[in-house]
Amino acid sequence: MSVLDLVLRRGAPSAEGRPVEGRSAEGRSAEGRDEFARRVCGELSAELPDEDLGEDLSDALERYELGSKPRCEEVEYLDLVQEAIDRVARGH
Repeated sequence: MSVLDLVLRRGAPSAEGRPVEGRSAEGRSAEGRDEFARRVCGELSAELPDEDLGEDLSDALERYELGSKPRCEEVEYLDLVQEAIDRVARGH
């Protein structure tokens, strides 16, 4: 997957017209979703210790400047952050 594919993928709306990362898992309390999101963010921060991710992973992607890393690192970074966003959206 190219960097451009990753950038385009992060902004793709869901069938309901909302960004995919905005959906939450059904059946979980808001507290449970928040805790899961914090855990996923913590795991990603451990995997990428030199990055300043913050708590909002979507914001980390929005603030990222394409070309600021070597191409292979950039693809890996964007893929890991998007995977974490997708995990939070799926709820597992």
